[in-house]
Amino acid sequence: MTYCIGLDLKDGLVLLSDTRTNAGVDNIATFSKMYVFEVPGERTVMLLAAGNLAITQATVNLLQEGIAIDDKVDTVLSVKSMFRAAQLVGEAVRRVYRIDGPAMQAQSVQFDISFLLGGQIKGRTMRLFQIYATGNFIEATPDTPFLQIGEHKYGKPILDRAARYDTDLYDGVKLALVSMDSTLRSNLTVGLPVDLAVYRRDALKIELRRRITEDDEYFRMIRERWSEALREAYRAIPRPDWNA
Repeated sequence: MTYCIGLDLKDGLVLLSDTRTNAGVDNIATFSKMYVFEVPGERTVMLLAAGNLAITQATVNLLQEGIAIDDKVDTVLSVKSMFRAAQLVGEAVRRVYRIDGPAMQAQSVQFDISFLLGGQIKGRTMRLFQIYATGNFIEATPDTPFLQIGEHKYGKPILDRAARYDTDLYDGVKLALVSMDSTLRSNLTVGLPVDLAVYRRDALKIELRRRITEDDEYFRMIRERWSEALREAYRAIPRPDWNA
């Protein structure tokens, strides 16, 4: 399993994903779940994947090679809008299901796959989508400016409480890292390193892309100070007086 976060903020996008794959306690490996399709000045499209590694990779390969929809072959680098890119990812998911789904069902293997797709194409609006295993999708909005896939339950509370559409872009980075750390502490199927991408609205190029490892000083500081802040908040809350 994995954990991926996308923040769709007033000033841009923050995308973060872990890299752990788990096929049993003795078969753990590291694979990037972040794919970037970029032509600087023309488009920046970022894709995060969660679920079965074989079918996520097959879907990404289809997106790179091209898919025919309505008699027109498109790739992520040729579509005219982010909405069309989301449709393309959805169609790729459905095609992989038609090819691999029956064999997976015969082996009692779940078709487990989901994506976050974010970015901007020149002349169009910056957008962030979540694509499901059925190929349909939803979009982040100012009311709900974040989307998550994979093992999201441990990292959701901090986003529910603190993520707002007008959150500063790099405060968004901080929030995403706290959310990821909460998940890393509680779920062994999510692990370092994590991949971070920051895109500023209308820039049409990635502003920051970074792989964060156990040795990253800023992430280590986040982990230590967030843990201490939680302990301090817990100690500061008055005890119940029910036995008084």
